[in-house]
Amino acid sequence: MKTIVIAIGGNSLIKDARHQSVAHQYAAVVETVRHISDMLERGHRIAITHGNGPQVGFILLRSEHSRGILHEVPLDSIVADTQGALGYQIQQALENEFRRRKLSRSVLSVVTQTLVDRDDPAFARPTKPIGEFYTREQAEERTRVDKWQMVEDAGRGWRRVVPSPIPVRIIESGAIRLLVTGGCVVIAAGGGGIPVVADEQGILSGVAAVIDKDLASAVLAAQIGADVLMISTAVEKVCLDFGTPRQRAIDTMTVAEARRHIAEGQFEPGSMLPKVEACIRFVEERGGFAVITCPSGLSTALEGATGTRVTA
Repeated sequence: MKTIVIAIGGNSLIKDARHQSVAHQYAAVVETVRHISDMLERGHRIAITHGNGPQVGFILLRSEHSRGILHEVPLDSIVADTQGALGYQIQQALENEFRRRKLSRSVLSVVTQTLVDRDDPAFARPTKPIGEFYTREQAEERTRVDKWQMVEDAGRGWRRVVPSPIPVRIIESGAIRLLVTGGCVVIAAGGGGIPVVADEQGILSGVAAVIDKDLASAVLAAQIGADVLMISTAVEKVCLDFGTPRQRAIDTMTVAEARRHIAEGQFEPGSMLPKVEACIRFVEERGGFAVITCPSGLSTALEGATGTRVTA
């Protein structure tokens, strides 16, 4: 029996542009939790994290269209909103799957805060685009009125950019560990967690930033003493020379090999790179192993039959 943290990508809940509704997202969740339930039937202890990139974008778009009518929602509150909405979907889908299988397990969602360093260099150099595209005039207004930082994005318009600081600690990790150890399936650290900073007295406050979901999952996995970190994504295995005639899948790689592939530029930033970096961080801090695979491969990847396994 292992303690496993499974990270579900927010993009994996949206199959294409024609399937973006809440109902479509729930259908994707139902499909994913079937594979997670296979592992639960074997007695493993599981915590689930999830991305929220597209969902945050939808809320920002709604906020933009209601500008002047309703108050705008701060980014840290938006992350909290998505934790509740997606956590509810995953929780309900799991409970329904448990009933079908006559599996007796409790499941709950935890609104989770992630501590970041207020002096993280990312705050001085925001790079993560969020929300919709604006004209130059609109971008200048948001910069002047709302103090947003804006960048031109590939000639398609201007977008807001926010910091993406490195996660330091999951605030609620102690409670999450107790729940998981006690047999509960816990959904936590959604969207990488709500980014917070602490002052000299340890008083927390939210900040306008986004945290990489996979790195936060690695931090959570280490803090709760997990044996395995599993990252669910769109592909069955990590590939070298991806998208070229030389493309080849990797079954296993050590931390040293993973670092060499990163140095060679094998993994795209914002795509496979943070997933591999998260695996490295977990294995170095905790030991055990990490796996990257697609939702349908989760159960078999745990046994080594598919996926890419990262080891010390």
